[in-house]
Formats: sequence, structure tokens, C-alpha cells
Amino acid sequence: MLDAIRKNGVTLALFAAVTTGVTAVINAVTKPTIEHQTALQQKIQLDQVVPPELYNNHIQQECYLVSDPMLGSGPQHLYLARKDNNPVAAAVEATAPDGYSGAIKMIVGADFSGKVLGVRVVEHHETPGLGDKIELRISDWINSFNGVRLKGKDDAQFAVKKDGGNFDQFTGATITPRAVVNASKRATLYIETLPGQLASLSPCGDSNE
Repeated sequence: MLDAIRKNGVTLALFAAVTTGVTAVINAVTKPTIEHQTALQQKIQLDQVVPPELYNNHIQQECYLVSDPMLGSGPQHLYLARKDNNPVAAAVEATAPDGYSGAIKMIVGADFSGKVLGVRVVEHHETPGLGDKIELRISDWINSFNGVRLKGKDDAQFAVKKDGGNFDQFTGATITPRAVVNASKRATLYIETLPGQLASLSPCGDSNE
């Protein structure tokens, strides 16, 4: 009986070793492809919020970590767009904490004069058929931010229509678009402050990431 137990133990150990080895090999082979595809998807998303004709730097390599209450809790990634080495715009992650079903994660692109270049929702838990219209694949509502100029923090027009602004709300769902509009406003206001703090930004990959 002891021999059988030993034999089974050795068999299991060999099986685990082989499985671990195969998994490691597959991971090593597929990792570069996965990283390449992830980078491509990120570039596509960035170009949706900062049109590529506006910049000629490698925007993904101009990544910084920023923390500010206007962007939500915790550090967020910011990508700086340059034209002929001159900063012209930025895309920044932001979180709307007050969605109907929880936090809504976004990325907002704007120039330094308050012009919104684009907004995309990257993660949410809003109600299908109602709040999910913030997704581009469901509705083009998110494109209503394109080209809108924010006229300061007291701009009453940068709000949903129910609050006296210019942005449509959804039938039966005002909380979700209001959260996205307000978060986009805060992120745009933050981007306006960037020219004065570029030298102090922490690059992505620092130990505090």
C-alpha cells in the first residue's frame, strides 16, 4: 500500500511539474502578443479622446501618475500630447463616484483652454437599457462632449438639461449621465491646470505606481 501511495505521489508531482512547465512556456510565448494587442487597444482609445492630428509625439510614452480630488480617489494615469515638443493637450483617467450603480471609470481628453476633445467610459455597472447608453457601442451620446468648450467651473451649460445645461439625459435615467457630465467637467478643469505643473509630474513606472 505504501508503494502505491509513493507511486501516486510521484505521478502527481510529475504531472504538476509538466503542467507548470507548459503553462510557463505558453505564457512566455503569448506575453509579447498580449502586450502588443493591449498597447494597440490603448492607442485606439487615446486617439478617440485626443485626435491624432493634434499631436506628433508618442503619447503612450508620455504617461504620468496624477492624484487630485477632481479625478476621483487614488492615482490616475495621464497621457500628455505634444505637437513639435510643445504640450497641447492631455488625456486623463477619471472616476465618477456617483453613478447609479457605483463608480464609473472614464478617460477624458481636453486641451489647456477648456475644450473637450473626447470622452470615453472604460468601466461601469450601470443598468442595461438605461444607464449603459454612456457606452459608445450602445449610443453615440458620449460624442456630445466632442468640441464642447468649458467656460470655467461655474459654466451652467456644462450640465444635463434637467440641471439647466446642454447635455441630454436618458429617459428614466438622469443619475448616470449627470455623473459622467460632472466627472468630465472636473477632469477638463484639471487638465487646464497642467501647464503650470508639468515639471512636477511623476512618470508612470515610478515606485509609487
